Amino acid sequence: MSLVYLVAGEESGDVLGARLMAAITAQRPGTTFAGLGGPRMTAAGLTPIFPMRELAVMGLLEVLPKILRLRARLRQTVADIRARRPDVVVTIDSPGFTLRVLDQLRDSGLKRVHYVAPQVWAWKEKRVRTYPGLWDRLLCLLPFEPAFFARHGLEATFVGHPVLESGADHGNAARFRAAHAIPPDAPVLILMPGSRRSEVSRLLPVLAETLRLLRARFPAIVPVVPIADAVAETVLAATAAWPVRPIVVTAAADKHDAFAAAAVALTKSGTSTLELALAGVPMAVTYRVNPITAMIARRLLTVPYVAIVNILAGREVVPELLQQDSNPTRLAAEITRLLSDEGAAQAQRDAFAAIVASLRPVEGAPAEAAARAVLELVA
Repeated sequence: MSLVYLVAGEESGDVLGARLMAAITAQRPGTTFAGLGGPRMTAAGLTPIFPMRELAVMGLLEVLPKILRLRARLRQTVADIRARRPDVVVTIDSPGFTLRVLDQLRDSGLKRVHYVAPQVWAWKEKRVRTYPGLWDRLLCLLPFEPAFFARHGLEATFVGHPVLESGADHGNAARFRAAHAIPPDAPVLILMPGSRRSEVSRLLPVLAETLRLLRARFPAIVPVVPIADAVAETVLAATAAWPVRPIVVTAAADKHDAFAAAAVALTKSGTSTLELALAGVPMAVTYRVNPITAMIARRLLTVPYVAIVNILAGREVVPELLQQDSNPTRLAAEITRLLSDEGAAQAQRDAFAAIVASLRPVEGAPAEAAARAVLELVA
């Protein structure tokens, strides 16, 4: 019986971790798990050593007030790993925390896998110099990443992107419209403000005003806000004061049904763009962070786009409205264009097909490919 120690620091990592646990169990029954995860990993059999939500912070200024607490949790995690001596440690994404865990395990003699390659191809390529010795195996979600790391003398394995297992392309539009009494001809607008409190607190006021402007042009428009459990209270409280109350969905199945019914989406950058692309929903991308964080980010970014769909396509398939461009007037104009110009919307859908195809692993589902890589190292 093997002990796999998993470390996930945010909701997306919790989803990945739960699928990985299921795939490992299917390939090696009797495997046990320990470590850090959220509700999905807990449901799969993990007992977290502390609440994962404590790590869900983003942005330089947002992290600073919590730095002492984060350091204490780092020490706790490393101590627990050393005490348990698992057969393999799998850290999942959240590089600000997980790579520090790996760094403190360099001398442990433990086998280590990092799942979700750090996006250093977008931020400060020089960071790669610190990576040798951090892990025994690096698992990549994006098809171009192994070649990037190979240029720096680091072996990496493409296992496919987990969005393919999300079910985002299997929603039922009729079921969603029937459940919420939405007329067949009413356009559904998806609003995705993010999964972190720092994200939603900045984007929700902008989305509220954008919706007000859109309602003047499209009176029948129905807003839908899919949210993560970690920000449910924040989003529900904020949207309760909106002049146009949105439909708020939390369950994955409801979100996917909303995607199927949607005419267009306005989303923060991140994996949500891939979910929408898989579902074939035309979109505009927006994002806001603290102005100082944004200034630093502009200096560090080495890619021309922030939306992963655009990075994969190598061109601006979907519009990106960031920082000062993330304002209600600009956002409403882009959504109006996509609702009014079917050619523009269809051009996005056509591009999405090739983007999604590039995310498939050579064999099986992404979680299965990742599990094989982990278990090969254990063997």
